[in-house]
Amino acid sequence: MKYLVLLSLTVLLNVFANAQTKVILLGTGTPNPDPDHAGSSVAILVNDNAYLVDFGAGLVRNAARMTPQYGGEFPQLEAKNLKLAFLTHLHSDHTIGLPDLLLTPWVLERDVPLELYGPVGTKHLADNIVEAYKADIDYRLNGLEPANETGWKVNTHEFEEDGIIYVDSLVKVEAFHVEHGSWINAFGFRFTTPDKTIVLSGDTRPCENILNYSKGADILVHEVYSYHRWTKRNEFWKKYHAANHTSSLELGELAAKTKPGKLVLYHLLSWGDTEEDLLNEIATKYDGEVIVGHDCMVIE
Repeated sequence: MKYLVLLSLTVLLNVFANAQTKVILLGTGTPNPDPDHAGSSVAILVNDNAYLVDFGAGLVRNAARMTPQYGGEFPQLEAKNLKLAFLTHLHSDHTIGLPDLLLTPWVLERDVPLELYGPVGTKHLADNIVEAYKADIDYRLNGLEPANETGWKVNTHEFEEDGIIYVDSLVKVEAFHVEHGSWINAFGFRFTTPDKTIVLSGDTRPCENILNYSKGADILVHEVYSYHRWTKRNEFWKKYHAANHTSSLELGELAAKTKPGKLVLYHLLSWGDTEEDLLNEIATKYDGEVIVGHDCMVIE
């Protein structure tokens, strides 16, 4: 028995010592239908495991683009391997890809239910998607197509408080409330892996929780809008964006306080400003490493 315990501990230590965490931006866009930026979605890869955050339009295809079948190097992102997902909030640009995530991997041989973690309301959303696609599911189950009986299902796990929502041998996931306009259940996530700590802001204006949970992060993936272009907006939109999102100057101030190893920009709203413009605005407040996110970008 003692030998088995030591062997198990050795295996576990080897897994931790050799852990390799990567962040892949599957979609860096906003509700605007920009063909160069898919809807908001991020994959965190730890060894052979893939953890998805948010499900904007295009995530399954961008995930496929990163697999060996299409010239990439990440078999973890094959459709059949997309099994575990986390949702920050219920805005459509973060959820419109959920039917794709539920059904396409099943068609491509995922044979276990999708494990879905999200705020209150997520179960209602998932259950109604399944109901909406009932005819398709019935046809695939009962027709000539050799579909399995489990891969279309979803196990939904809802949360409404700050704290740990998921743990496995490689990852601990903490959810924390953020301030996204009047959304009651809008969250960010902090992923702790053997070799990295990654924080994803979700959609938020500056708030204490994003400040506190971002401290010590190796990678902070944060939404942003151009302050310069915001000043040109009308008063209605200025009020809206200030209450719901984070400007480049505000993000620079936040990063100066939290000092992440890498600050990665996503959910980019620049209204025509260039990447250099955004970087220059952030640089007035923060002198650390800043990366403008692109779809299918890999960050280590």
